[in-house]
Amino acid sequence: MFNRRDFVKGGVALVSIGTTAQSLLKGSVAFAAQHPNDVLAKNNGKILVLVQMAGGNDGLNTLPPIGDAAYRSARKIIGVADDAILPLEGGYGLHPNLSGLKTLWGEGRLAVVRGVGYPQQDYSHFKSMAIWQAGDPELKLQDGWLGRTLEKMESEQHDPFKGFNIGTSTPPEMRIASIPIPSVNDPADYNFAVGVRSATGTDPRTATLMKLYEQYPAASPYGVLLETTVENAVTSAKQLAEVAKTYVPAVVYPETSFASGLSVLAEAIVGNLGMRVGHVTLGGFDTHSGQVEDHDRLMTTLDEGLTAFYRDLAAHGKADDVLVLTWSEFGRRVQENASGGSDHGSASVMFALGNGVQKGLYGDAPSLSKLIDNGNLSFTTDFRSVYATVMERWLGVPSEAILGKNWDQVGFIRAA
Repeated sequence: MFNRRDFVKGGVALVSIGTTAQSLLKGSVAFAAQHPNDVLAKNNGKILVLVQMAGGNDGLNTLPPIGDAAYRSARKIIGVADDAILPLEGGYGLHPNLSGLKTLWGEGRLAVVRGVGYPQQDYSHFKSMAIWQAGDPELKLQDGWLGRTLEKMESEQHDPFKGFNIGTSTPPEMRIASIPIPSVNDPADYNFAVGVRSATGTDPRTATLMKLYEQYPAASPYGVLLETTVENAVTSAKQLAEVAKTYVPAVVYPETSFASGLSVLAEAIVGNLGMRVGHVTLGGFDTHSGQVEDHDRLMTTLDEGLTAFYRDLAAHGKADDVLVLTWSEFGRRVQENASGGSDHGSASVMFALGNGVQKGLYGDAPSLSKLIDNGNLSFTTDFRSVYATVMERWLGVPSEAILGKNWDQVGFIRAA
């Protein structure tokens, strides 16, 4: 048991795992105010790994139509050649650099949702990301959609890895005041960091936290909760360090930061750390110019990372428990621009990967001849329908309270 005396004696400073003193206190205060009569969804052991493709992924070149005259006319430079497309079904196929996902499609492990978006698409990166992260185009719902989901999910007491992010700070979709989310790039750095001491021998960060402890003594509700949060941080650091000693990947992961992040999530999953939701980001999809080279590279990075992740989990007997879901804040405009790229667009595609997936193309393909908003696609699948499907069919969490209403579900997850 980690107690106040240990904390003061050790002289440790703020946590270097994506949790600050402000979020520690905020989480503690909010936790104290939770309604004790809330009904939590029973833990079904399923895990969601959310992959953010930041910048606005070009869905048209990720899942290009084969033999489509409108596509070919609009994309003379950046369009994917028909003979290079990896065919799936219904006149659509995958980008040629997604060969690993094509193999997983053949094995029945991949589903693609088309035309995903929302009404009155916003073409700002920040506003559109905020909408997806909140699960609400009107931005009236509080906190992140995954944070609200995690709050409704049963778990072991003080489970520090209920939500786990690869990065330096908690992504907005996972934010909820009551649940601190560990964020880390490298397990070796996942611990407490001692701050730099001044000439007087005082570490200002430690001193600040000591004052926080004095302000909220252990006998008070907030003091107890703050102490518990710190204890969870120490425990999680120890747990991940122990798992890192024993985890041996069953595959060779590519040497990219994206694949490295996925390997850390695999480590947590294989090590049975109690993770229910993981998050990792692949950036660089804002391809306004020179798109062909950049998008080709990003497709390779995505494909190799996800394929290695799936194969690793399968080899460790964990593939039945994990669903990977990709998202991007918007797609790209149909017509290529004069710089050999594409500008901010609307509807795009989402991938769902795992043994629990029902293979297929879902959602109607947006028309390339009936465009809106100065050359953009009309969305055909509301992203909240995808979220509701994952909550209800995979995580076992009722979605209406989290999303504000009931949404029609999409059939890409197999019936239990």
